[in-house]
Amino acid sequence: MIGHLRGRLLNCRPPHLLLEVGGVGYELEAPMSAFYKLPEPPGELALHVHHHQQQDHQSLYGFTDLTERDLFRKLLQLKGIGPRVGLAILSTLSPAELQHTAELQDWAVLTRVPGIGRKTAERLLFELRDQTLPVSDEGAPTAASPAADAISALVALGYRSLEAGRAVRALDGDLPREELIRQALQQLNPRA
Repeated sequence: MIGHLRGRLLNCRPPHLLLEVGGVGYELEAPMSAFYKLPEPPGELALHVHHHQQQDHQSLYGFTDLTERDLFRKLLQLKGIGPRVGLAILSTLSPAELQHTAELQDWAVLTRVPGIGRKTAERLLFELRDQTLPVSDEGAPTAASPAADAISALVALGYRSLEAGRAVRALDGDLPREELIRQALQQLNPRA
């Protein structure tokens, strides 16, 4: 299995790139986020690699960020998500944005990804609802929405992200974070 490559970037035409390592040219596919970080050919480049094997062929997928590669691997474990859709998700959403989307259970955000309709988005979010996704500080939003902050606070208090997301979405989204948390707690614990 190939897990990492370092060499000279010979060519890049999204989503494909050609990396020469020790005289051998490796063809890889990468998400668009990787192409924004690439040097001009023939620049030096190091990539984290996912080696995908199928019955009839093998493919290499390159990532400039280890977190993206780990998230790609997690997405491939989900039903109906193959490498093409996984790359499309990572080309559209950063790991932090995908985590926030999963916390909010906001299927509409996922329908922006080519190849994902409403049913697939809902199923994907259902499968991701209680999972912790690999997220790095790089690419994280500088200011999360009050709703996302409220959901994160409720999850930290021990509530499942699905129930926290439902409680927060039922409230007025213009409320400050503290008020969202207070009102969501009242919904989640009506006797308190």
